[in-house]
Amino acid sequence: MFDRIKQKLDQAHPLDRADALWLLTRADLLNLGQLADAVRRRMHPDRRVSFVVDRNVNYTNICTTKCRFCAFYRDQAHPDAYVLSYAQIFSKVQELVDHGGTQLLMQGGLHPDLKIDWFEDLFRQLRQRYPTVQIHSLSPAEITHIARLSGLPMAEGLKRLQRAGLQSLPGGGAEILVDEVRQEISPDKIGWQDWAGVMREAHGLGMPTTATMMFGAGERAEDIVEHLFRVRELQAERRGFTAFIPWSYQPGNTALGGEQASGVEYLKVLALSRVILDNVPNIQASWVTQGARMAQIALFFGANDLGGTMLEENVVAAAGVDFRLSREEIVDLARGAGFRPVRRTTTYDILEEYT
Repeated sequence: MFDRIKQKLDQAHPLDRADALWLLTRADLLNLGQLADAVRRRMHPDRRVSFVVDRNVNYTNICTTKCRFCAFYRDQAHPDAYVLSYAQIFSKVQELVDHGGTQLLMQGGLHPDLKIDWFEDLFRQLRQRYPTVQIHSLSPAEITHIARLSGLPMAEGLKRLQRAGLQSLPGGGAEILVDEVRQEISPDKIGWQDWAGVMREAHGLGMPTTATMMFGAGERAEDIVEHLFRVRELQAERRGFTAFIPWSYQPGNTALGGEQASGVEYLKVLALSRVILDNVPNIQASWVTQGARMAQIALFFGANDLGGTMLEENVVAAAGVDFRLSREEIVDLARGAGFRPVRRTTTYDILEEYT
């Protein structure tokens, strides 16, 4: 079976769902890693490993969705609940600019009162004050919620946010793109078709996006495979995904609880992502959830990108996982693995190469 799959890849024939399921459940880890590394080397023969200098600003932790896997959200009446003021957000973005940052990843909970005008005014001011920073913000669930709360169709809400300054979307809220799984872990969040609908609309507006997958929260191997093929099929429509980021569920402090996926499971899912998503140019290693050493190993299992420096990260940290890497540490991590580190923009234009 492995030889047949390898032959298909060598002949540039796409794999099907049965091939992917066999690789995930039956293939040897190192054999799968070799397949992924071969795809990576074919797509990125220059041996570059990229990263962006960014900041994740969580504008609120108040959320009505209450996903069972999330340790970050709070009810509106909770003593730890907050909404950042514009002044607080500007201060955080100024610090990002002072560090040479170029990407603002702004996400929060589905707040019951923050309508579209709050975001439009914020984005206009951010674009005016910090023209060198790309506003790469708001997940599909947030876009859908903001539009609905404001009495707008999703498409009109997204267009208005784009006109105000929103430039690209992160792929958060994907979890597993299978509604049976979503009903178990996040029953009040949008279904996979609505997630895909926001991405289609963004791509149609010329807005690049990423796609993600959170795995290890009770889904089946077949669900992971289905998620990957749904991303691949979406990408075939308009080629709007710049990168794919798989990461493992962090059970600490969550209502769902359970065990964390092992490093072997992470590497298998990452490698399979690179093999199946042959039309998505970049695969990110999640050092935020896996740590520096596992991220370094991931560079030999299909990953070619180390994401962002993340001057701030609160969602994963709320689950008790608090890895941190500076720009210099990311450069050393890539270089130590024998790769050429490069600093990039959100859309993967190279800004700086480190020798």
